Amino acid sequence: MKEVSIATGAADQPVLLLHCSASSGRQWDRLAGMLGDGLCPIAPDLYGYGSAPSWTGPGALNLAAETGLAAAALPDDADALHIVGHSYGGAVALRLAVEQPWRVRSLTLVEPVAFHVLGEGVAADRRILDSVRRLAGAMVEGIRSGDYHQAMGLFVDYWNGDGAWQRMQPETQRRLSRHAPKVVLDFHAAIHEPTTLDTYRRRFDFPVLVLRGARSPQSARRVAAMLAKQIPGASLVNVAGAGHMLPLTHPEPVNTAIVAHITDSPSTRRRRAA
Repeated sequence: MKEVSIATGAADQPVLLLHCSASSGRQWDRLAGMLGDGLCPIAPDLYGYGSAPSWTGPGALNLAAETGLAAAALPDDADALHIVGHSYGGAVALRLAVEQPWRVRSLTLVEPVAFHVLGEGVAADRRILDSVRRLAGAMVEGIRSGDYHQAMGLFVDYWNGDGAWQRMQPETQRRLSRHAPKVVLDFHAAIHEPTTLDTYRRRFDFPVLVLRGARSPQSARRVAAMLAKQIPGASLVNVAGAGHMLPLTHPEPVNTAIVAHITDSPSTRRRRAA
């Protein structure tokens, strides 16, 4: 398993950084370098990405399996941590926070693809969920035929706008295409996660920041809004001009907001005052 970390003292609090689909822990290199004393960034690769193993079961991949892999990167004695997740990593972050809320000192969600919550919404939300299911189904058909290029093109254009795939260099397309089967598994895990909005509301009593791009797809924007509304005290921040890949396209406002959220959390302030 690949990790990105800095020198740490025994009393440092881990900051678990969870990446999006078709990426790796290296996504967070810039943010990791911005975290100050007393904070230790840990950025593991999720199943099928970077140096992490592929998912081989047993059973269908789910977010609980991903949290097991992510949590294994933490020190054994880490009884307090901050969690940051983007997109699929945000869905994994939510699951980990539900499983171990007593460890969480702050949670930052950057457009988490917690598509399952759309099923609890109004009719318009359920239609959005149906559109996500259709996208995943179209990707499955591409993979069944062996056309990973076509499948990944659908994914890239969905998140970045029509034509984004064609504008990529052929080598980038080849590199991303090999992730198409795992991306489909990511969709399945995010859509079929059983946790309810009410569970998030009841179990989260720590600071939560939700970031979303002003130009992101409707599915991501709606999930972000639903979570921010249900989680007590959560803050929802819109990043002007940004799309779904905002940690990479707009790193300055995104990383600044994340660092401020972590450092302003009560546990971090107490440690620095000691």
